[in-house]
This record gives sequence, structure tokens and C-alpha cells, in this order.
Amino acid sequence: MQNRIREGVMPSPAILDRLGDSLHEGVLLFSGSGALVYANPAASALCQDCHPGEPDTSLTPEALLPRDALPQARAEGRWSGHLSFGKDSILLVHAYYCAEEGGWYLVLLMDLRKVQVYEQDLLRRHAELNVRLTAAQAKLLQAEKLASIGQLAAGVAHEINNPIGYVHSNLGSLQEYLHSLFALIDAYERALRSPDPHSMLAEIDQTRSRLDIDFISRDLPQLMTESREGIERVTRIVKDLKDFSRSERDESWKLVDLHAGLESTLNIIWNELKYHATLEKDYGELPPVECLPSELNQVFMNILINAGQAIGERGTIRISTGHAGDEAWVEIADSGPGIPPDAVQRIFDPFFTTKPVGKGTGLGLSISYGIVAKHHGRIDVDSQPGQGSKFRIVLPVRQPRAA
Repeated sequence: MQNRIREGVMPSPAILDRLGDSLHEGVLLFSGSGALVYANPAASALCQDCHPGEPDTSLTPEALLPRDALPQARAEGRWSGHLSFGKDSILLVHAYYCAEEGGWYLVLLMDLRKVQVYEQDLLRRHAELNVRLTAAQAKLLQAEKLASIGQLAAGVAHEINNPIGYVHSNLGSLQEYLHSLFALIDAYERALRSPDPHSMLAEIDQTRSRLDIDFISRDLPQLMTESREGIERVTRIVKDLKDFSRSERDESWKLVDLHAGLESTLNIIWNELKYHATLEKDYGELPPVECLPSELNQVFMNILINAGQAIGERGTIRISTGHAGDEAWVEIADSGPGIPPDAVQRIFDPFFTTKPVGKGTGLGLSISYGIVAKHHGRIDVDSQPGQGSKFRIVLPVRQPRAA
């Protein structure tokens, strides 16, 4: 489109006047001889500040602008500069010159104080938007965590129910054992109170045999060990769930063993994997990595669950770790069908998913990508149709100090 005024559609002087009245910037129009032709209210106010006591009609380009402004405007078509007046007042000035029809000067004035106020307002709004965006991201991250826990709730309940079940059964056996032991103690007490304790040895031996005290003495330590292991299993699952569901606001950067994070995550999701995946571990030597542990655990969970769901009926998930220089890496590979090439380019896009409806939100890998980027790391994907998929999470051992 050519930058020209279309004939017959030029607004009237009254409309132009009204538009000029609404401008915060000053607009001045001078003839080639320097006579003032037009000044909007903002220009009048700024000129009064610049030249107190002088009417608008006494102002000329020579009086308003520096000595070199007009020659440059006439030579190059425009001039830009600053005018200082008062204590802290500075005007930004643009002067334009057109030589046709006797010559015309168009001067635009801007009060830098208003520009600074406008910029400060923009910065304030930008800061407010940043705060709101950060809060929204934190809520989305927390919502995805809770959604993951919700999807795993049945499996987690099963993992907790198993140890609770055999602890409950062991307590029933313990109760029977205590009855037997108290009965034996009662026989010993009656023997001690009798005039001839030795005469009751046969009864005591018969009681020991009837109550199978020898079996109880062998089984009781094992029963207590199993019960303790069951309670510790439940305690670990609850602790891992608590750590995983922790909000970002409750967590700080710390040096962490990534292997412990992997084991904690596997502890939560094992019921999702154990029926159709064989787990192989190839852990290398890893230094402590500076990170937000619960967020990285969410990354591990998302990728491991995706691997389990990709496998289908039966397959293998291999977890490898290692480090090179100042970077540590965790690689999760599955023996699933792989990812189509066109989908590989989009797997980290929000809400993109290849799963059936109800199986995923399309946010898991997107959030994982954001978490790893927040840690100044990267996720490398290697997947070929029919050959499975590999996700390698690469993280700096120490975060840049600016972080």
C-alpha cells in the first residue's frame, strides 16, 4: 500500500484539530518562513514550560530549536535532539522539513518525564505479568503432579495394601503366639509355686509340645522382621509420595543423589510397571547434582510411565546413568514400538499426545521439558519405529550462579 492520502477522504480541519487535542505529544507546524500555523494543546503546554511568558505565536523554529537543527532538517529532511529546561525537564524533539509549496516544518515534542513514567508503568506491568505467569506455571506443575498421583492412586494403594495385609496377618499370628507363651508361663508359675517343681516337668514338656513352642521360638523373630519390613515399605511409599507432591514453593536448590530420586520414583510407580516390564539398571558413578529434587522426580516419573505404557503387554525398561565432565545424565530406554518421525518433533508441545483419550493430558513431556530447561539441561530423544525409544536427561552438576 502506498503511503499517500486518498483524494476525497481527507478529514476536515475540525477533525484534525480534535485528534491533535487528544495527543499527549506536542505537534507544531511552521511555514517555511517560520510562522506558527498549528499547535496542539500538548505543544502549547510544553512550549510554555520551555519559554515561560511567551505566547505561541511568538515561537519560531529558530527560537525553539538549536542553531544546527534547521540546517540539518533542510539538508536531510529531519533532525532529532533534546531540549533541556527547568530542573529535571527534557524534551525529545523531532523536526521534519518539506521544501514543497514554500517549505514546511513539522515539529514533534515529547516530555521524557512522561516517557519515563510510561516505561516504569510498562516495567511494573511486566513484573506483575511475570509474577502471575510464575504462579500459573507453579499451579500447572502442581496440578500435573496431583494428576499423576491421582492416576497412580490405585497402584499406590495396592503397593501399600500388600505390606499392610501381611503385617495384619502377622499380628494375628503374634496374638496366637502370645496366648501360647502366656499359657507356658502360667505352667512355669504353677510349677514354681508347687512343693515339688520337678514333679511338673512332664506337664511343662507336654504344654511345650502341645503349643509347639519350638516352632514359635523359630518363627517369631522372622514374623517380627517381616512386619517391620512391611511397615518400612509403607513408610517409604508415603514419604516418597510426600516428597513428590511437595510444591515448588516448599523446595530449594540442593545437592542430591539422582539414584535416590530414581529409586524413590520407582517405589511410587512400581505397580504400574511390574506386570508388563522387566526393569534393568545400569547405574554409573554420579556426583551429587544441584537441583530441585521433587521436580526432577516428576520428570523421571513422566518418562518412566510413558515407557511402561509404550511397551504394552511385555517388554524391557533400561535405566542407565553416568556423567561426563560437569554434566550428569540419566537415560531411560524402552523396547516399545518407537515414536513416528513426525511425532518426535512435537512430543514436547503442550497438549500433544499419541495416547488414547483418557490415557494422558499431553502435558507430561511438556512440563518435563520445562523443568529440565529450568535446570539448564536438555532432553535428547532417540526413537526409531519398531526399535523403541531413548530419553536422555542431561543436567549440569552445578547450576550457573546466575540461577
